[in-house]
Amino acid sequence: MYQELLEPIHSFLKARTPDAWIEEAKKPENLSVILRDHMLCELKAAQSALFLIRKYAVDKESAIQLNEWIKPYELYAYRREGSLETLRGKSNASKQITPKQGCDYGQDLIDKMVLLIKEELHHFYQVMELMEKKGVTYEPIEAGRYAKGLIKHVKTYEPDALVDKLIIGAFIEARSCERFAKLAPFLEEDMEKFYVSLLRSEARHYQDYLELAEQIAGKDISERVEHFAQVEAELITSIDADFKFHSGMPKLEN
Repeated sequence: MYQELLEPIHSFLKARTPDAWIEEAKKPENLSVILRDHMLCELKAAQSALFLIRKYAVDKESAIQLNEWIKPYELYAYRREGSLETLRGKSNASKQITPKQGCDYGQDLIDKMVLLIKEELHHFYQVMELMEKKGVTYEPIEAGRYAKGLIKHVKTYEPDALVDKLIIGAFIEARSCERFAKLAPFLEEDMEKFYVSLLRSEARHYQDYLELAEQIAGKDISERVEHFAQVEAELITSIDADFKFHSGMPKLEN
């Protein structure tokens, strides 16, 4: 029913999620890891978008407002301060964000990233709700290798560094979309419905990142997209001993 939405995602990615990862992810004993890591991935997605706005597109006052917006979620994730009640409705905060003068792409970057942040923080809250329903206690877990494995390929000079970060954002969102779709049929009905509900926003996020990368580069970026496509596919299909939401092939026990 969502095949049309996934077709461009599958064309963009160079590898599908291995069946071995699905087999591992659908095990009841891994539900806690999947949900906790998923929740943190939503926060990291919001943090990454906020970082891009703060570094490249806004004045100091707007940066402070953005930090205050995301702070309650960070306090919960890293210090376990807060609850479903204290975070209720926080993702809908209306922010007046002013672009830096002379930044040609500033308003477009702000518009796309602020919407993404709102949606990711709302998804964070939805995962919290699901964890409570499933009786999963939140404990922080360390990040896997996936994002780090992509970020280490970012160029060190601008605007190429920004373009690379945007391309990476596109791949992370596209992989999330692909993985939600592939895992959903193997989950309990409430989780299946939730993961399917995320597909449209994740697909749009990937497109927004890619459009921004093309706009800011002002030139053909297909070579860099292909480079990151190969890096991303290697991370997804190679053996990975640390099982996470974006991990690679599970390491088989002897």
